[in-house]
Amino acid sequence: MSELAELCEEIRACQKCVLAQGRTNAVPGEGPDAADIMFIGEGPGFHEDRQGRPFVGAAGQYLDELLERIGFQREDVFIANVVKCRPPGNRDPQPDEISACRPYLDKQIELIRPHLVVTLGRFSMQRYFPGASISRIHGQAKRVGNVIYYPMFHPAAALHQPRWRSLVEEDMLRIPELLAKLEQLEEEQPEPPQAQQLSLF
Repeated sequence: MSELAELCEEIRACQKCVLAQGRTNAVPGEGPDAADIMFIGEGPGFHEDRQGRPFVGAAGQYLDELLERIGFQREDVFIANVVKCRPPGNRDPQPDEISACRPYLDKQIELIRPHLVVTLGRFSMQRYFPGASISRIHGQAKRVGNVIYYPMFHPAAALHQPRWRSLVEEDMLRIPELLAKLEQLEEEQPEPPQAQQLSLF
């Protein structure tokens, strides 16, 4: 069993916060051990809780469609959430719940070593863009070390509010260019500064 698989088993048994008391299944996340792209959502919903898999409801189906548009399949990327258990009634995750799950997410990123981390929704965005408004910074990439952090609206937002749909799709379509830009930057500057804002367009 890989170290990532062992971590997923640890997450499934976790009792660190109150969310464990009401879950059917924890949802560690899924994808290859070495994925170039990692998507981080907010928390499992009803269907995710039942199946123990991330993004399997309507928002997940939409995410699959978006991935296909840029030449990827779900199996090509790693998909995780800020919290690993469903908040009751799909409420927002609380700070202590996010804090309890943070070491798991940190370890997943450390093991997977993605080139691009796409945050879906404001709770995952706040991890890398504290204090920012998603309506203002969506689609604006930030590079830290060899990783690009890229904030997007949650796919569910596009389903519930059609005015966001075109923004979600436009931001998704930029991902191949972001990956190409990172490869170019790595060739030009093997040892980048700790934080560098990408100016892509």
